[in-house]
Order: sequence, then structure tokens, then C-alpha cells
Amino acid sequence: MPLTDRQHVQDFRSIAEQALSRAAGAPLSLGNRVDLLIDAPANFAAWLEAIAGAQRSILFGNYIFRDDDTGREFVSALAERARAGVAVHVLHDWLGCLGQSRSHFWQPLREAGGEVRTYNPFDPLSPFGWINRDHRKLLSVDGRIGFVSGVCVSSAWLGDPARGRAPWRDTGVALRGPAVADIERAFADTWAMLGEPLPESLLADPDSIAPAGEVALRVIATQPSSAGTYRLDQLIATLARKRLWLTDAYFIGVAPYLSALINAVHDGVDVRLLVPGASDVPAVAAISRTGYRALLDEGIRIFEWNGPMLHAKTAVADDRWARVGSTNLNIASWIGNCEIDVAIEDQAFAQRMAEQYERDLKNATEIVLSHHRVRALGQAPRRPRRGRGSAGRSAVGAMRLATTVGAALGNRRVLSDTESRPLLASALLLLVLAAIAALWPRVLAWPLGALALWIAVSLLVRWLRLRRPRTARAAACDTRVSREPSQQPSDDGH
Repeated sequence: MPLTDRQHVQDFRSIAEQALSRAAGAPLSLGNRVDLLIDAPANFAAWLEAIAGAQRSILFGNYIFRDDDTGREFVSALAERARAGVAVHVLHDWLGCLGQSRSHFWQPLREAGGEVRTYNPFDPLSPFGWINRDHRKLLSVDGRIGFVSGVCVSSAWLGDPARGRAPWRDTGVALRGPAVADIERAFADTWAMLGEPLPESLLADPDSIAPAGEVALRVIATQPSSAGTYRLDQLIATLARKRLWLTDAYFIGVAPYLSALINAVHDGVDVRLLVPGASDVPAVAAISRTGYRALLDEGIRIFEWNGPMLHAKTAVADDRWARVGSTNLNIASWIGNCEIDVAIEDQAFAQRMAEQYERDLKNATEIVLSHHRVRALGQAPRRPRRGRGSAGRSAVGAMRLATTVGAALGNRRVLSDTESRPLLASALLLLVLAAIAALWPRVLAWPLGALALWIAVSLLVRWLRLRRPRTARAAACDTRVSREPSQQPSDDGH
């Protein structure tokens, strides 16, 4: 029997939902309420209100807790709840808090009975272990309300009104409903990596949380190398039909994702990218700008924020899908960190996100190739022709210095003029290294030898640690065997 049009649509939606679930590694959660929180003042106020009302548990994880007025206000609020008998558990990242706060910063909370753990502190036996970070920004209170955002606990996000500095532009969400249990589970999984796990009685059961709304969403909590958000972003870029509006603080696209964006533009999708005009990490902004021309050539619209810092990580696709969280559009965030994002499948919320995006563009400057190609914000981008030679290849290669140099050395493609600066910088660096190697070889040899020794010692120590439990188990097994009574007949014939 032939399928009806309605059955075809239902089958397609079922397949799409399955694809999204598998790509993200996160099931769809139904019956939730989502509130949009714009900028740090709104996020901080909601967090502190939730903390003040905590009765049972507070699970709080953030990349940066800074020892300033904002940080101390949160520690004081957490300590007050801990003294009242609330189970308070806090996760912070070692690298994120390096130079921001020290151990004494947490002393009031620890003295009140709260527990604080540091993610991935520097270990001499893991020379490159510091690369993987816990970049999540999450908070859950009593299993009744949860928060996910890009906002760190620092007064920097509030700006400085006395000096005329506006707050950083950032985005967060407040969740109520069964999805709060997914936030708590994400926190608990990371907590268990650092010591004794949280008691199961402390964690909310999604089946026991009553629906709080009608929003369907996924809480995507990634671990290093899991790449759930990357796969989801790639899939959304493939599925978008009308628009894909991206906001990102540290955009360094990788080849497959840039290809997906370019192909979307070729199919008539309105692809826009909003990035900082003035970044707190200038090197990332410089690398990002090396790829502007290639992306603009393909019809992707790029806007730079005019405020002090744009730190939001959001996406809006068509009229039904949006993402808010901590993941940046770069390989370190997609692959190397613990991140958490909320992918929301709701028309009303997607519309609010699109409206906010359009408000943000009013405080942004569009980057164009020439005055002949300036477009009004409401005008649709020009649909580019396919097969335009090196432009598409440059778009997937110009974002990173290594790719540019590799392309030049291997003569694999025609380089664009925007890649001249990375080539010059690489050439000068190599000339300096060559001169040092020729004139003072020990300057290079000693550091390389020390690094090799460091790595060798760390590997040997890890090998010994792995062998020690095995040797102990073998000795225990031998002891048990020697103490077992003999199974052979005794001399008296019994």
C-alpha cells in the first residue's frame, strides 16, 4: 500500500529525530520550560535567586571563578546554603581559574561544609594533559531548575559603568522540567572523574520531575573526543533550509564544517556569522579574520560586534531549532573540552532567538569585500555560483596557519592574498629557528632533550602504576591458593 503524504512527513521527522539524537549523543527531552537570559546581569540575578532558595542540593560548575566582588558574592551565597544543610558541590577548571582565584578563595565555602573540586590540575606526568579543559557553565538547584550559558563568574562580564564599559554580550538559558536531570547527570559524570561519585539519592530522576512546559530539547554534555556538539552542528548545517545564524566568541572553523556552511549558502540558505570586533584573545580573532575573504566570496555574511566583547555561543536554524551553551566553533571546544549546550526544538523559542540576533546586528558592523557589495541587513545575500575555483578550497583551508603553510609547501591549491600574512610570519619564524640551530644548536637541543626526558619519565611512571595493581593482584591470588586446603587424599585413607 503506498504511503500517504502525512506518513511520508511522519517518517521523515522520525528519521530526523533519530539522526539528531545519534549525532548529539543526547535523547530528546519533552515537557520543559526554557527562559532566555541575555547578558551577565540577568544570568547572575537568576543564579543567585535559585541558590538562595536551595533546600536540598546545589551543583555548580564553571570555567572561571574570579576572586572579585562577583566571585566573592557567589561564594558567600553558596556558603550560607551549605551552613543551612544544603549539599553544595562546585567544580572549577584549573586553567580557567589560573591567575583568577586561589585556594583561599574557596575557604569560606569549605569551612561551611561545601565541597570543591578542580578539574584537570597540572600533572607533571601528563605533559600535554592540560590541553583538555572543563569549559562548561552550568548550575542545578534541587533538581527543579537548571542553567546553561557561556557566562563565567567574573565581574568582567558586568562591564564597568563608572568607566563607560558596557557588559559583555553573552547568552544563557534557565530550564525547568525533566531536562534538569540531564544537567545534573552531566555534572555528576565529571565529578566522578575527580574522586568519589555523588550519591545517587542526590541526583534528580527525570521520570520523577513533572513537566513544566511544552518545549522539546536536548542537553548535550560532551567529554574530550566525544564530539557530540560538532556532529550536531554539522548535521544542522546540512538540514537548514532557510537560515542559519551563528554567534561565536572564538570562531576558527574546520574544513568539514566550513564546507557544510558553504554548501548551505549554495542551496540558498541565509548563513550569517556574528563574531567579536574586539576580542579578549586577539590571536584567535586574527586567525579568524584570515578566512573572512574566502567565506565572503561564497556568500556567507560576517558581522563584527561593536561592543567590548561578544562571548555568546548560539545558533538559530530556520524557525524551529536553536542552540545555547558553552561550545565555541573551533576544534578545541568541539573535540578537546568538556562542554554543555542545550539544543532546543521549539518554534517560539527559535523566534525569540532570531529576534535577539537581529537586535544584536544593530550593534554590529558587516564586513564586506568592497563598497559595491554592501548590503542592507534586510536584503538577502547574493547566491553565489558553484565551482568558483580556489575560493571554496580557500574557505576550508585558510582558517589555520598550519593548513596555509602545508598548502604552500605541497602546492595543493592556489593561495589567496589574505594568507600572505601567515606565510610571512611562518617564514620569519623558520628563519629565526634555522639561525638559532646553526649558530647555537644547544639552544634547541637542550629543550628538545628535556622534553623527551620528561615524556619518557611520565610514561615509565604510568607503566609502573599500571603494573603495580597487577602485581598486587597476582600476589594476593598466590596467597589465597597457598592457604586453600589440599584436595588430595590424606595418608589415613579418608
